[in-house]
Amino acid sequence: MRENRSTMRSDLLAGFLSGAVLIIAIGAQNAFVLRQGIRREHVLPVVLVCAGADALLIAAGIAGLGALVQALPSALLAARYGGAAFLLGYALVAARRALQTQRLTVDSDVSASLGSAMATCLAFTFLNPHVYLDTVILLGALASQRGEHGRWIFGAGAATASFVWFFGLGYGARLLGPLFGKPAAWRALDALIALIMFALASSLLLGS
Repeated sequence: MRENRSTMRSDLLAGFLSGAVLIIAIGAQNAFVLRQGIRREHVLPVVLVCAGADALLIAAGIAGLGALVQALPSALLAARYGGAAFLLGYALVAARRALQTQRLTVDSDVSASLGSAMATCLAFTFLNPHVYLDTVILLGALASQRGEHGRWIFGAGAATASFVWFFGLGYGARLLGPLFGKPAAWRALDALIALIMFALASSLLLGS
């Protein structure tokens, strides 16, 4: 029983860290959430859409990949190496950003209606091809290595990371805005992201 609880905590933590490192990056969606948070406009619906979409896509990736593996085991191998290649490429991009002067800018245009804010949020979420690579393919491949039950615990950890990040970003924006307006803060964060992504890629390549 104790070993099972330890395994569950390990799967949950691994999912949380894997989800977090894929979510925390400079991009249009995070810039939009940060801007909405700083302006205190429609923060709750925006963060719910972002985090909820991640949770649904993570669940779909885990469920779909599991069925695909049963029908065609070689698909897991393709997803594993494809995911590793994607992670390595993403890590290189993050490492490159860490060596450059990078900052996240937040504009100050006129207030947007709830409908406009939701439409923009959905576009940033579902029109970005990386969201499908991150949640459906990559997190699905990582989760599938943890067994029938462990993969769902891993997915719950990844989804939790999404909710924690978006709620923290949206409601903590007035504190985070000045901090991440400084290039050094994003460079340090990108360096950390690069290191973790290299580690995740290694776990995929070396996984049994």
